[in-house]
Amino acid sequence: MAWEEWEQLKSAAAGQHAARTQPNHESMDPGGAAGSTLVSNKRAWAKAGEDVGSLREGMSKALGRLADGQRGIGEDAGCLTTGAQRGVHDSWERYVKDVSGRCGKLSGLLVKAGIDQLKTDEAVGAEVGNLEVAYADTRAVGGQDKGR
Repeated sequence: MAWEEWEQLKSAAAGQHAARTQPNHESMDPGGAAGSTLVSNKRAWAKAGEDVGSLREGMSKALGRLADGQRGIGEDAGCLTTGAQRGVHDSWERYVKDVSGRCGKLSGLLVKAGIDQLKTDEAVGAEVGNLEVAYADTRAVGGQDKGR
Protein backbone atom coordinates (compact mmCIF):
# COMPACT_ATOMS: atom_id res chain seq x y z
CA MET A 1 0.00 0.00 0.00
CA ALA A 2 1.41 3.36 -0.97
CA TRP A 3 2.09 5.95 1.72
CA GLU A 4 -0.36 8.40 0.14
CA GLU A 5 -3.14 5.83 0.28
CA TRP A 6 -2.39 5.20 3.95
CA GLU A 7 -2.57 8.93 4.67
CA GLN A 8 -5.94 9.14 2.86
CA LEU A 9 -7.35 6.27 4.91
CA LYS A 10 -6.21 7.92 8.15
CA SER A 11 -7.76 11.24 7.12
CA ALA A 12 -11.06 9.55 6.23
CA ALA A 13 -11.13 7.73 9.56
CA ALA A 14 -10.40 10.96 11.45
CA GLY A 15 -13.27 12.67 9.59
CA GLN A 16 -15.70 9.92 10.57
CA HIS A 17 -14.52 10.09 14.19
CA ALA A 18 -15.11 13.86 14.31
CA ALA A 19 -18.67 13.56 12.99
CA ARG A 20 -19.89 10.90 15.41
CA THR A 21 -23.04 11.45 17.46
CA GLN A 22 -22.66 11.98 21.17
CA PRO A 23 -25.26 10.26 23.42
CA ASN A 24 -25.44 13.29 25.71
CA HIS A 25 -25.91 15.67 22.73
CA GLU A 26 -22.88 17.70 23.81
CA SER A 27 -20.16 18.49 21.34
CA MET A 28 -16.80 16.91 21.97
CA ASP A 29 -13.43 17.58 20.42
CA PRO A 30 -12.28 14.68 18.25
CA GLY A 31 -10.20 12.34 20.31
CA GLY A 32 -11.67 13.43 23.64
CA ALA A 33 -9.52 16.49 24.24
CA ALA A 34 -9.29 18.16 27.62
CA GLY A 35 -12.47 19.98 28.55
CA SER A 36 -14.80 17.19 27.44
CA THR A 37 -16.10 15.42 30.50
CA LEU A 38 -18.70 12.87 31.38
CA VAL A 39 -20.68 13.89 34.43
CA SER A 40 -22.75 11.54 36.55
CA ASN A 41 -25.95 13.07 37.81
CA LYS A 42 -27.35 11.34 40.88
CA ARG A 43 -30.73 13.06 40.48
CA ALA A 44 -31.12 11.72 36.93
CA TRP A 45 -30.44 8.16 38.11
CA ALA A 46 -32.81 8.58 41.06
CA LYS A 47 -35.56 9.99 38.80
CA ALA A 48 -35.16 7.10 36.37
CA GLY A 49 -35.39 4.67 39.29
CA GLU A 50 -38.49 6.39 40.66
CA ASP A 51 -40.15 6.41 37.23
CA VAL A 52 -39.53 2.71 36.69
CA GLY A 53 -40.69 2.01 40.25
CA SER A 54 -43.89 3.97 39.67
CA LEU A 55 -44.83 1.48 36.96
CA ARG A 56 -45.50 -0.99 39.77
CA GLU A 57 -48.57 0.99 40.83
CA GLY A 58 -50.10 0.46 37.40
CA MET A 59 -49.20 -3.22 37.60
CA SER A 60 -50.95 -3.49 40.95
CA LYS A 61 -54.09 -1.93 39.48
CA ALA A 62 -53.92 -4.31 36.53
CA LEU A 63 -53.72 -7.29 38.90
CA GLY A 64 -56.78 -5.99 40.74
CA ARG A 65 -58.72 -5.70 37.49
CA LEU A 66 -57.67 -9.19 36.48
CA ALA A 67 -58.93 -10.54 39.81
CA ASP A 68 -62.19 -8.59 39.45
CA GLY A 69 -62.73 -10.12 36.03
CA GLN A 70 -62.33 -13.62 37.48
CA ARG A 71 -64.94 -13.20 40.22
CA GLY A 72 -68.16 -15.07 39.80
CA ILE A 73 -66.91 -17.52 37.24
CA GLY A 74 -67.05 -20.41 39.67
CA GLU A 75 -65.85 -23.93 38.94
CA ASP A 76 -65.43 -25.31 35.46
CA ALA A 77 -68.73 -27.21 35.66
CA GLY A 78 -67.97 -28.87 32.36
CA CYS A 79 -67.53 -25.59 30.46
CA LEU A 80 -64.33 -25.59 28.43
CA THR A 81 -64.39 -21.80 28.02
CA THR A 82 -64.27 -21.26 31.80
CA GLY A 83 -61.23 -23.50 32.13
CA ALA A 84 -59.50 -21.78 29.23
CA GLN A 85 -60.21 -18.35 30.70
CA ARG A 86 -58.82 -19.45 34.07
CA GLY A 87 -55.65 -20.63 32.34
CA VAL A 88 -55.29 -17.29 30.51
CA HIS A 89 -55.96 -15.40 33.74
CA ASP A 90 -53.34 -17.39 35.63
CA SER A 91 -50.70 -16.83 32.94
CA TRP A 92 -51.42 -13.08 32.80
CA GLU A 93 -51.39 -12.81 36.57
CA ARG A 94 -47.99 -14.50 36.66
CA TYR A 95 -46.74 -12.25 33.82
CA VAL A 96 -47.92 -9.02 35.48
CA LYS A 97 -46.34 -10.06 38.79
CA ASP A 98 -43.07 -10.81 36.99
CA VAL A 99 -43.09 -7.43 35.22
CA SER A 100 -43.83 -5.70 38.52
CA GLY A 101 -40.95 -7.55 40.17
CA ARG A 102 -38.60 -6.58 37.35
CA CYS A 103 -39.65 -2.95 37.65
CA GLY A 104 -38.94 -3.06 41.38
CA LYS A 105 -35.50 -4.60 40.89
CA LEU A 106 -34.58 -2.25 38.04
CA SER A 107 -35.75 0.75 40.05
CA GLY A 108 -33.45 -0.19 42.90
CA LEU A 109 -30.54 -0.83 40.53
CA LEU A 110 -30.92 2.57 38.85
CA VAL A 111 -31.00 4.41 42.17
CA LYS A 112 -28.00 2.39 43.39
CA ALA A 113 -26.09 3.15 40.18
CA GLY A 114 -26.49 6.87 40.80
CA ILE A 115 -25.33 6.52 44.39
CA ASP A 116 -22.40 4.29 43.42
CA GLN A 117 -21.25 6.65 40.68
CA LEU A 118 -21.40 9.58 43.06
CA LYS A 119 -19.41 7.61 45.61
CA THR A 120 -16.91 6.76 42.91
CA ASP A 121 -16.52 10.44 42.01
CA GLU A 122 -16.10 11.34 45.67
CA ALA A 123 -13.67 8.48 46.25
CA VAL A 124 -11.53 9.53 43.28
CA GLY A 125 -11.58 13.13 44.52
CA ALA A 126 -10.49 12.01 47.97
CA GLU A 127 -7.66 9.92 46.54
CA VAL A 128 -6.43 12.86 44.47
CA GLY A 129 -6.57 14.99 47.61
CA ASN A 130 -4.52 12.38 49.46
CA LEU A 131 -1.91 12.45 46.69
CA GLU A 132 -1.68 16.22 46.92
CA VAL A 133 -1.05 15.96 50.65
CA ALA A 134 1.41 13.06 50.42
CA TYR A 135 3.40 14.56 47.57
CA ALA A 136 3.12 18.25 48.36
CA ASP A 137 5.95 20.38 47.12
CA THR A 138 8.66 20.87 49.71
CA ARG A 139 9.27 24.33 50.97
CA ALA A 140 12.11 26.17 49.39
CA VAL A 141 15.41 25.65 51.18
CA GLY A 142 18.23 28.16 51.14
CA GLY A 143 18.26 31.62 49.76
CA GLN A 144 16.14 32.86 52.61
CA ASP A 145 17.42 35.74 54.65
CA LYS A 146 16.81 33.97 58.01
CA GLY A 147 16.12 37.30 59.66
CA ARG A 148 19.18 39.06 58.31
